[in-house]
Amino acid sequence: MLAQRIPGSAKQAAALPIAAVVFAVAGSALRVAVADARWGDAVWLTGLAVTGAPVVWRTLRQVVAGRFATDVVAMIAIVAALLLREPLAGLIVVLMQTGGEALERFAEGRASRAVQALADEAPRIAHRVTGDGTEDLPVDAVRVGDELLVRPGEMIPCDGVAVEGHSLVDASRLTGEPIPIGAEKGTRLLSGMLNREGALVVRATAVARESQYARIVELVRSAEATKAPLQRLADRYAVWFTPVTLLVCIASWILSGDATRALAVLVVATPCPLILATPVAIIGGINRAASRQIIVRTGGALERLDQVDTAVFDKTGTLTVGQPSVARVLPVAPFTESGVLRLAGAVEQHSGHLLARPVVDAARALGATLPAPTQIREAPGEGVTGDVEGHRVSVGGRRYVLAAIGRPNGAGPPDEAAPGLRAYVAIDGAMAGTVEYADRVRHAAAPMLKTLQQLGVRRTIMLSGDSQANASAVAASIGVDQALGDLLPVDKVAHVAALTHGGARVLMVGDGTNDAPALEHAHVGIALAGHGGGITAEAADIVILVDDLARVGEALAMGQRTMRIARQSIWAGLALSGVAMIFAAAGMIKPVIGALLQEVIDVAVILNALRASTGEPRRPS
Repeated sequence: MLAQRIPGSAKQAAALPIAAVVFAVAGSALRVAVADARWGDAVWLTGLAVTGAPVVWRTLRQVVAGRFATDVVAMIAIVAALLLREPLAGLIVVLMQTGGEALERFAEGRASRAVQALADEAPRIAHRVTGDGTEDLPVDAVRVGDELLVRPGEMIPCDGVAVEGHSLVDASRLTGEPIPIGAEKGTRLLSGMLNREGALVVRATAVARESQYARIVELVRSAEATKAPLQRLADRYAVWFTPVTLLVCIASWILSGDATRALAVLVVATPCPLILATPVAIIGGINRAASRQIIVRTGGALERLDQVDTAVFDKTGTLTVGQPSVARVLPVAPFTESGVLRLAGAVEQHSGHLLARPVVDAARALGATLPAPTQIREAPGEGVTGDVEGHRVSVGGRRYVLAAIGRPNGAGPPDEAAPGLRAYVAIDGAMAGTVEYADRVRHAAAPMLKTLQQLGVRRTIMLSGDSQANASAVAASIGVDQALGDLLPVDKVAHVAALTHGGARVLMVGDGTNDAPALEHAHVGIALAGHGGGITAEAADIVILVDDLARVGEALAMGQRTMRIARQSIWAGLALSGVAMIFAAAGMIKPVIGALLQEVIDVAVILNALRASTGEPRRPS
């Protein structure tokens, strides 16, 4: 972990480079102001000893512990500068080494603003409703069942259900949607939502540490908890780069007989800030994604995301909305489609059944004005009956509707044996029609698949527990290469495992608990957690917090951009250092000039890595 390698705060990390600059400037001033140059040299030597000793000691400890990195070159350069009485060059090496570490601390702070903002904005105090008013208490002290007052402008402190009040709630932190949500009695509310207008009383259904906002913050924090594989790759470069540097250094010394020339080679080949640039890119990429509600839980997930060539998707709730909608209405003469839907929608306004809201929405989508029903009677799970504009209307299952019209053993519409989900409608004692439901394909599904193809995904597969016929129809409508239906969770795992064992780099996208095992087995697992996520989010490498399938393409593009920048940082720095070594070995660069040159190279490389925390990924054409 970088935090283990660079202990202390950012201010502490900046102490050594600042001291190196002070000694360098003070020595230079003395050489100008005093005729005897030995005074300035003495200040430089003292400064090199004071600031270089911690660097040398720390590097020796790393070597003893088996961490053989490019820091070794910096350590040798500092010792050589001290022995050869080239203190200014040594001070510049110290500045490169420690300044790069301080710059990394700055980069971490810059890249982590999105993470810190989440934690800073979390509610700290809740207002619990008591018999004679309210009492303030820490959010962590709220218990399930407590009723909490949420005033306008305050964040919902815990997941809960509104029991009193009316308001508009801003859910953009959780969903990314700018349009506020109407909140009234019975509305489910999640921590992290912002109350905009009226006061609400919310009954807590989860404690704060288990609520949605706390889970989001924890996911973001865990994204920085592991060392990225590419950083280890950069360390592996040191295994060959450091010996090459030492060989060039020894060769130039032997051939020229000039130890100062060997020191020049060492100072131009001190790329520790280059190696630090790689985690800067990784952390920047993680937090750039976080600002788009895409939580990359480990740095390694970014590298693996860059290698994906096969995408596997769950169907329901991932490529489809996961909620039933009205597919069509089949009227029975003399009733019409619009007439059946209008009266059925009017009655369903007062029903709490899962299939009631789609009927209401479909009726309103036709431009129908829904009258208020009266004399409503609902049989939970079966159907609802009411009076609408003088008509007796029943909506529900076949048995319920037939019983409502006095024909409990009668025949329904001729399509009653067909597969699929449906409700029946009776008007004034006669069967009026059938409402058929279907899961809607997401509008973003086909464009997202095209984006993945443009980003290098060669094969797409859909795995579903739905029937093979329905799965194939959905896949064909949006352009998925292959669809497999009638699968249990264990079957999904088997298919993903077979792909990975066959050499495919598999991206698995899912949203349900039954997808969690497959997400764990994929090369990279992405969970769509716009509605909570639960165990699915815990099993995934990447969690998308908004209900937006297009973010899958964004995540892949961000991963590719981050790794491209990281690789640029490695190869550009190594190439420039290698060229500088050649000139230094030829005696064309003096130690001080070489150290300054390497300073410029390394700072430029680190600044390039900082680009990963800003900007947009390159759009596929």
